[in-house]
Amino acid sequence: MKKMLFSALLLGMMVVTHAQSIAVGANLPMGDVKLKDVSGKELSIKDAMQKNGVLVMFSCNTCPYVVKNQQRTLDIAAYAKQNNIGIILLNSNEGSRDDADSYAAMKEYAKNQQYNFPYVVDEDSKLANAFGATRTPELFLFDANGKLQYKGAIDDNPSDAGSVKRVHAREAITELVNGKSVSLKESRSVGCSIKRS
Repeated sequence: MKKMLFSALLLGMMVVTHAQSIAVGANLPMGDVKLKDVSGKELSIKDAMQKNGVLVMFSCNTCPYVVKNQQRTLDIAAYAKQNNIGIILLNSNEGSRDDADSYAAMKEYAKNQQYNFPYVVDEDSKLANAFGATRTPELFLFDANGKLQYKGAIDDNPSDAGSVKRVHAREAITELVNGKSVSLKESRSVGCSIKRS
C-alpha cells in the first residue's frame, strides 16, 4: 500500500513540474534575464525587443519539426524585423545540453542557418518553465508594452510547407503593427517536447 501511495505521489509530482502556458494578454515573463547568445554576448528578451514588440521562439537544433520549419523560421524572422519586431530564439533543451543542443552545436547550427538574430541558451529551462512552453518550435509574440498577443505555431501546417493556408505568426504581426486586435490569438503548437533536465 505504501509503495502504491509513493508511486502515485511521485507520478503526481512529475505531472505538475511544468507550469501552464501563459495566457494571451499576460506580461512578458523574465524579460530582463540575461541569456548567452551564440555570439558569446549575453542579452535578455527585452534587449531583443524593437519598437513594435518581440517574437520569442522556443527552438533547438535537431527536432524534425524545427528542421522542417527552417526556411519558415528565417522567413518569419525577416518579416518580424521588417515590421520593427525583434526576434529571439531560445534553446531550452537542458536535457540535451551535453549532446545535440550543446552550446557548440547551437553555434554551428546558427552559422549553418545564417541566423542574423539571437539564438540563446535557456539554462535549466527557466524561461521555458516561466512561459509554460512545451514544444519546439513554439512562438510567443509580445507587443511593445510586453503584453502577449499571440502564441502557438508559425502556420497551420508544420508538416508540409506546400499545404500551408495561413501563416498565423505573419497575420498576427501584420494585425499588431496595424493597430488591430490579433484575430487568432492562439494556435496549437506542433513539434518535439522540450527536453528539460
